[in-house]
Amino acid sequence: MRIGLLGTGPWARAAHAPALSGHPDLDFAGVWGRRPEAAGELATVYGVRAYEDVDALLADVDAVAVALPPAVQAELAVRAARAGRHLLLDKPLAPTVAQGRAVVEAVEAAGVASVVFFTTRFQPEPQAWIEEQGRVGGWFTGRAQWLGAVFTSGDDPFAASPWRREKGALWDVGPHALSVLLPVLGEPRRVTAAAYGPGDTVHLVLDHAGGASSSTTLSLTAPPAAAGAMVELRGESGVTVLPETGQDAVPALRRAADALIAAAGSGTPHPCDAEFAFTVTRVLATAETLLHSGTH
Repeated sequence: MRIGLLGTGPWARAAHAPALSGHPDLDFAGVWGRRPEAAGELATVYGVRAYEDVDALLADVDAVAVALPPAVQAELAVRAARAGRHLLLDKPLAPTVAQGRAVVEAVEAAGVASVVFFTTRFQPEPQAWIEEQGRVGGWFTGRAQWLGAVFTSGDDPFAASPWRREKGALWDVGPHALSVLLPVLGEPRRVTAAAYGPGDTVHLVLDHAGGASSSTTLSLTAPPAAAGAMVELRGESGVTVLPETGQDAVPALRRAADALIAAAGSGTPHPCDAEFAFTVTRVLATAETLLHSGTH
Protein backbone atom coordinates (compact mmCIF):
# COMPACT_ATOMS: atom_id res chain seq x y z
CA MET A 1 0.00 0.00 0.00
CA ARG A 2 1.40 3.37 -1.03
CA ILE A 3 0.79 5.90 1.74
CA GLY A 4 1.38 9.58 2.33
CA LEU A 5 1.66 11.53 5.56
CA LEU A 6 -0.35 14.68 6.25
CA GLY A 7 1.29 16.64 9.07
CA THR A 8 4.76 17.60 10.24
CA GLY A 9 4.39 18.37 13.96
CA PRO A 10 5.85 16.57 16.99
CA TRP A 11 3.47 13.60 16.68
CA ALA A 12 4.19 13.19 12.97
CA ARG A 13 7.93 13.27 13.64
CA ALA A 14 7.90 11.04 16.72
CA ALA A 15 5.37 8.41 15.66
CA HIS A 16 3.91 8.56 12.17
CA ALA A 17 6.99 9.06 10.02
CA PRO A 18 9.08 6.32 11.69
CA ALA A 19 6.12 3.94 11.78
CA LEU A 20 5.32 4.41 8.09
CA SER A 21 8.95 4.33 7.00
CA GLY A 22 9.72 1.14 8.88
CA HIS A 23 6.61 -0.79 7.85
CA PRO A 24 7.41 -3.70 5.49
CA ASP A 25 4.09 -3.55 3.66
CA LEU A 26 3.90 0.20 3.16
CA ASP A 27 5.52 2.36 0.52
CA PHE A 28 6.01 5.69 2.28
CA ALA A 29 5.52 8.08 -0.63
CA GLY A 30 5.82 11.56 0.84
CA VAL A 31 4.80 14.28 3.23
CA TRP A 32 2.50 17.28 3.05
CA GLY A 33 2.28 19.92 5.75
CA ARG A 34 0.77 23.30 6.37
CA ARG A 35 4.32 24.63 6.64
CA PRO A 36 6.19 23.69 3.44
CA GLU A 37 9.59 24.14 5.06
CA ALA A 38 8.70 21.65 7.80
CA ALA A 39 7.44 19.18 5.19
CA GLY A 40 10.71 19.54 3.33
CA GLU A 41 12.75 18.90 6.46
CA LEU A 42 10.77 15.81 7.45
CA ALA A 43 10.77 14.42 3.90
CA THR A 44 14.53 14.81 3.69
CA VAL A 45 15.05 12.76 6.86
CA TYR A 46 13.12 9.82 5.35
CA GLY A 47 14.19 10.23 1.75
CA VAL A 48 10.67 10.86 0.45
CA ARG A 49 9.01 13.62 -1.52
CA ALA A 50 7.74 16.81 0.09
CA TYR A 51 4.44 17.84 -1.50
CA GLU A 52 3.40 21.47 -1.66
CA ASP A 53 -0.12 20.58 -2.79
CA VAL A 54 -2.24 18.12 -0.83
CA ASP A 55 -4.22 17.04 -3.90
CA ALA A 56 -0.96 16.13 -5.65
CA LEU A 57 -0.12 13.83 -2.76
CA LEU A 58 -3.61 12.30 -2.81
CA ALA A 59 -3.19 11.57 -6.52
CA ASP A 60 -0.01 9.58 -5.84
CA VAL A 61 -1.11 7.30 -2.99
CA ASP A 62 -3.57 4.61 -1.96
CA ALA A 63 -3.92 5.87 1.61
CA VAL A 64 -3.03 8.72 3.92
CA ALA A 65 -1.97 8.87 7.55
CA VAL A 66 -3.02 12.06 9.30
CA ALA A 67 -1.15 13.75 12.14
CA LEU A 68 -2.91 17.10 12.33
CA PRO A 69 -5.23 18.95 14.75
CA PRO A 70 -8.72 17.41 14.85
CA ALA A 71 -10.50 20.13 12.85
CA VAL A 72 -7.87 20.00 10.10
CA GLN A 73 -7.87 16.21 10.15
CA ALA A 74 -11.63 16.06 9.70
CA GLU A 75 -11.57 18.38 6.70
CA LEU A 76 -8.72 16.55 4.98
CA ALA A 77 -10.12 13.10 5.82
CA VAL A 78 -13.30 13.97 3.94
CA ARG A 79 -11.22 15.24 1.02
CA ALA A 80 -9.04 12.12 0.98
CA ALA A 81 -12.01 9.73 1.25
CA ARG A 82 -13.75 11.45 -1.64
CA ALA A 83 -10.55 10.91 -3.63
CA GLY A 84 -10.84 7.18 -2.85
CA ARG A 85 -7.97 7.03 -0.36
CA HIS A 86 -7.96 4.81 2.71
CA LEU A 87 -7.54 6.60 6.04
CA LEU A 88 -5.22 6.07 8.99
CA LEU A 89 -6.48 8.76 11.35
CA ASP A 90 -5.70 9.92 14.86
CA LYS A 91 -7.92 10.54 17.85
CA PRO A 92 -10.09 12.49 18.31
CA LEU A 93 -11.74 12.00 14.94
CA ALA A 94 -13.11 15.55 14.89
CA PRO A 95 -13.86 18.34 17.37
CA THR A 96 -17.58 18.50 16.60
CA VAL A 97 -20.38 16.05 15.88
CA ALA A 98 -21.05 17.64 12.49
CA GLN A 99 -17.44 17.25 11.37
CA GLY A 100 -17.26 13.69 12.67
CA ARG A 101 -20.45 12.75 10.85
CA ALA A 102 -19.03 14.24 7.64
CA VAL A 103 -15.99 11.97 7.88
CA VAL A 104 -18.14 8.87 8.45
CA GLU A 105 -20.44 9.74 5.56
CA ALA A 106 -17.49 10.36 3.22
CA VAL A 107 -15.90 7.03 4.18
CA GLU A 108 -19.16 5.15 3.63
CA ALA A 109 -19.91 6.88 0.33
CA ALA A 110 -16.44 6.18 -1.05
CA GLY A 111 -16.21 2.63 0.29
CA VAL A 112 -12.72 3.21 1.68
CA ALA A 113 -11.22 1.65 4.79
CA SER A 114 -10.60 3.68 7.93
CA VAL A 115 -8.65 3.01 11.11
CA VAL A 116 -8.38 5.51 13.94
CA PHE A 117 -5.29 5.20 16.12
CA PHE A 118 -6.41 4.76 19.72
CA THR A 119 -2.98 3.77 21.05
CA THR A 120 -4.11 1.29 23.71
CA ARG A 121 -6.22 -0.66 21.22
CA PHE A 122 -3.10 -1.49 19.19
CA GLN A 123 -0.78 -2.53 22.03
CA PRO A 124 -0.78 -6.35 22.30
CA GLU A 125 -1.36 -6.89 26.03
CA PRO A 126 -4.08 -4.24 26.47
CA GLN A 127 -5.72 -5.27 23.19
CA ALA A 128 -5.93 -8.89 24.31
CA TRP A 129 -7.32 -7.83 27.72
CA ILE A 130 -10.01 -5.63 26.15
CA GLU A 131 -11.11 -8.42 23.81
CA GLU A 132 -11.19 -10.94 26.67
CA GLN A 133 -13.27 -8.70 28.96
CA GLY A 134 -15.71 -8.11 26.11
CA ARG A 135 -16.20 -11.87 25.85
CA VAL A 136 -16.52 -12.34 29.62
CA GLY A 137 -19.32 -9.78 30.06
CA GLY A 138 -21.38 -9.40 33.20
CA TRP A 139 -19.70 -6.16 34.20
CA PHE A 140 -21.32 -4.04 36.88
CA THR A 141 -19.13 -0.95 36.75
CA GLY A 142 -15.93 0.42 35.28
CA ARG A 143 -13.51 3.07 36.52
CA ALA A 144 -10.88 4.82 34.41
CA GLN A 145 -8.22 7.39 35.23
CA TRP A 146 -6.16 8.87 32.42
CA LEU A 147 -3.88 11.45 34.00
CA GLY A 148 -1.21 13.25 32.03
CA ALA A 149 1.32 15.92 32.98
CA VAL A 150 1.54 17.59 29.56
CA PHE A 151 0.94 21.05 31.05
CA THR A 152 2.89 20.52 34.28
CA SER A 153 6.07 18.68 33.31
CA GLY A 154 7.70 21.77 31.81
CA ASP A 155 9.30 20.04 28.82
CA ASP A 156 6.49 18.26 26.99
CA PRO A 157 6.55 19.03 23.24
CA PHE A 158 2.75 18.77 23.04
CA ALA A 159 2.10 21.48 25.63
CA ALA A 160 2.26 24.22 22.99
CA SER A 161 -0.44 22.62 20.84
CA PRO A 162 -3.23 25.22 20.39
CA TRP A 163 -6.02 22.66 20.01
CA ARG A 164 -4.81 20.74 23.07
CA ARG A 165 -4.74 23.92 25.15
CA GLU A 166 -8.25 24.79 23.97
CA LYS A 167 -9.81 21.34 24.32
CA GLY A 168 -7.80 19.95 27.23
CA ALA A 169 -7.86 16.47 28.67
CA LEU A 170 -11.46 15.75 27.71
CA TRP A 171 -10.61 15.66 24.02
CA ASP A 172 -6.96 14.58 24.23
CA VAL A 173 -6.94 11.65 26.67
CA GLY A 174 -10.69 11.15 26.89
CA PRO A 175 -10.65 9.14 23.64
CA HIS A 176 -8.07 6.75 25.14
CA ALA A 177 -10.23 5.99 28.17
CA LEU A 178 -13.40 5.62 26.11
CA SER A 179 -11.65 3.36 23.60
CA VAL A 180 -11.13 0.87 26.45
CA LEU A 181 -14.48 1.22 28.23
CA LEU A 182 -16.89 1.20 25.28
CA PRO A 183 -15.95 -2.12 23.64
CA VAL A 184 -16.27 -3.82 27.04
CA LEU A 185 -19.27 -2.09 28.63
CA GLY A 186 -21.21 -1.22 25.47
CA GLU A 187 -22.12 2.00 23.75
CA PRO A 188 -23.09 4.85 26.06
CA ARG A 189 -26.82 5.43 26.44
CA ARG A 190 -26.09 8.80 28.01
CA VAL A 191 -23.51 10.89 29.79
CA THR A 192 -25.12 11.33 33.17
CA ALA A 193 -22.60 13.71 34.77
CA ALA A 194 -19.65 15.89 33.87
CA ALA A 195 -17.75 18.11 36.30
CA TYR A 196 -14.51 20.07 36.33
CA GLY A 197 -11.62 19.30 38.66
CA PRO A 198 -8.32 21.17 39.11
CA GLY A 199 -6.73 22.60 35.97
CA ASP A 200 -8.21 20.95 32.90
CA THR A 201 -9.29 17.88 34.89
CA VAL A 202 -12.78 16.57 34.14
CA HIS A 203 -14.89 13.80 35.68
CA LEU A 204 -17.45 11.88 33.61
CA VAL A 205 -20.12 9.33 34.50
CA LEU A 206 -21.61 7.17 31.73
CA ASP A 207 -24.58 4.83 31.53
CA HIS A 208 -23.79 2.01 29.10
CA ALA A 209 -26.06 -0.06 26.89
CA GLY A 210 -24.80 -3.24 28.51
CA GLY A 211 -26.32 -2.16 31.83
CA ALA A 212 -23.11 -1.07 33.53
CA SER A 213 -22.05 2.41 34.55
CA SER A 214 -18.57 3.91 34.44
CA SER A 215 -16.70 6.84 35.91
CA THR A 216 -13.71 8.48 34.27
CA THR A 217 -11.20 11.08 35.44
CA LEU A 218 -9.14 12.85 32.80
CA SER A 219 -6.35 15.39 33.13
CA LEU A 220 -3.33 16.90 31.41
CA THR A 221 -2.45 18.99 34.46
CA ALA A 222 -1.74 16.23 36.99
CA PRO A 223 1.48 16.48 39.02
CA PRO A 224 4.13 14.47 37.15
CA ALA A 225 4.41 12.04 40.06
CA ALA A 226 0.67 11.33 39.82
CA ALA A 227 0.52 10.80 36.05
CA GLY A 228 -0.54 7.47 34.61
CA ALA A 229 -3.47 5.49 33.26
CA MET A 230 -5.67 2.89 34.95
CA VAL A 231 -8.87 1.05 34.04
CA GLU A 232 -10.62 -1.22 36.52
CA LEU A 233 -13.68 -3.39 35.91
CA ARG A 234 -15.88 -5.02 38.54
CA GLY A 235 -18.56 -7.56 37.78
CA GLU A 236 -19.79 -11.11 38.08
CA SER A 237 -16.33 -12.56 37.46
CA GLY A 238 -14.64 -10.32 40.00
CA VAL A 239 -12.18 -7.45 39.55
CA THR A 240 -9.74 -6.96 36.69
CA VAL A 241 -7.35 -4.18 35.73
CA LEU A 242 -6.03 -3.10 32.34
CA PRO A 243 -2.47 -4.45 32.07
CA GLU A 244 0.41 -2.04 31.70
CA THR A 245 2.59 -2.16 28.61
CA GLY A 246 6.06 -0.96 27.80
CA GLN A 247 5.37 -0.70 24.07
CA ASP A 248 5.62 2.82 22.71
CA ALA A 249 3.57 4.45 19.97
CA VAL A 250 5.65 3.48 16.92
CA PRO A 251 5.09 -0.31 16.99
CA ALA A 252 1.46 0.28 17.99
CA LEU A 253 1.01 2.58 15.01
CA ARG A 254 2.53 -0.05 12.75
CA ARG A 255 -0.11 -2.47 14.04
CA ALA A 256 -2.75 0.13 13.19
CA ALA A 257 -1.30 0.26 9.68
CA ASP A 258 -1.57 -3.54 9.53
CA ALA A 259 -5.24 -3.16 10.46
CA LEU A 260 -5.79 -0.62 7.69
CA ILE A 261 -4.15 -2.88 5.12
CA ALA A 262 -6.32 -5.79 6.24
CA ALA A 263 -9.52 -3.73 6.22
CA ALA A 264 -8.75 -2.35 2.77
CA GLY A 265 -8.09 -5.84 1.44
CA SER A 266 -11.07 -7.59 3.01
CA GLY A 267 -13.68 -4.84 3.00
CA THR A 268 -14.45 -5.71 6.63
CA PRO A 269 -14.44 -2.67 8.91
CA HIS A 270 -11.98 -2.62 11.79
CA PRO A 271 -13.42 -2.18 15.32
CA CYS A 272 -11.53 1.14 15.57
CA ASP A 273 -12.90 2.61 12.36
CA ALA A 274 -14.32 6.08 11.77
CA GLU A 275 -17.76 4.93 12.94
CA PHE A 276 -16.42 3.90 16.35
CA ALA A 277 -14.39 7.11 16.60
CA PHE A 278 -17.55 9.06 15.82
CA THR A 279 -19.26 7.41 18.79
CA VAL A 280 -16.39 8.64 20.95
CA THR A 281 -16.74 12.13 19.47
CA ARG A 282 -20.44 12.22 20.32
CA VAL A 283 -19.70 11.33 23.95
CA LEU A 284 -17.03 14.02 24.20
CA ALA A 285 -19.28 16.64 22.61
CA THR A 286 -22.11 15.80 25.01
CA ALA A 287 -19.75 16.04 27.98
CA GLU A 288 -18.40 19.34 26.72
CA THR A 289 -21.91 20.75 26.49
CA LEU A 290 -22.63 19.66 30.05
CA LEU A 291 -19.40 21.20 31.30
CA HIS A 292 -20.05 24.51 29.59
CA SER A 293 -23.66 24.65 30.73
CA GLY A 294 -22.81 23.92 34.34
CA THR A 295 -25.48 21.22 34.51
CA HIS A 296 -24.79 17.63 35.44
